[in-house]
Amino acid sequence: MDLILVAHGTRRPAGVALIEDLAAQVSTLVGKSVRVAFVDVVGPTPSEVLSQARATGRPTIVVPAFLSRGYHVRADLPSHVAVSGHPNVIVTPALGPSGQIARIVGHQLVKCGWRPGDSVILAAAGTSDKKARADLDTAATLLSALTGSRVSLGFAATGDPRLYEAVAVAKADACRGGARRVVVASYLLADGLFQERLRACGADLVSQPLGTHPGLARLIADRFRRAMPTSRWPTPRRGSCRSGRQRQPHGHLMLPNSAA
Repeated sequence: MDLILVAHGTRRPAGVALIEDLAAQVSTLVGKSVRVAFVDVVGPTPSEVLSQARATGRPTIVVPAFLSRGYHVRADLPSHVAVSGHPNVIVTPALGPSGQIARIVGHQLVKCGWRPGDSVILAAAGTSDKKARADLDTAATLLSALTGSRVSLGFAATGDPRLYEAVAVAKADACRGGARRVVVASYLLADGLFQERLRACGADLVSQPLGTHPGLARLIADRFRRAMPTSRWPTPRRGSCRSGRQRQPHGHLMLPNSAA
């Protein structure tokens, strides 16, 4: 069984390195090598990696490291699979929107200094795709349920409202309603041009990309495991899942005492 993590791609070496490091973390978690492919900007492409995997004769699982069902997930990636000629490929759903991703975004918010009462904007790269936009609306709704207040959307590149406009509106509302801060929640996987735009948008606080959170590697590893036949994975020892873990209640974010 071959495993491939597919991401968008960036010209920033640090962004590429983050995706490669993420794949290495996932490799450790699943006990198998995870290769990386990019659909845009840099290579190797998914069709190139899949063509190499085809020569092994093994089935291949592809996890799209995307946060919505945009063009790259619905059209671009299936095209790469077809071009590769690989006869046995399983493509999992995109990472988001999901409750797991929303919790990772929430944890990143807490780490950057968010407090209840702050105005929150979920910042994505942007899209003109209707299904991807619906997914982003869902992601904002999920994050709103965690923070306990309305979360609006802002886009760094394509779509309305543009992030700097959303921040300006939120700041104007904050001035009329009190001394709330405006916090931007990054809905990006890796650092790069769009994350820089988030930092320059005028918000009081900006959270880090999701790829820096250890929970993302665990989520991706779980996608690989779920797509693989159960007989290929060792059965966990009874009670082993309890060690070192605490169940967290659903609902609002678990906050440090200083922010609770």
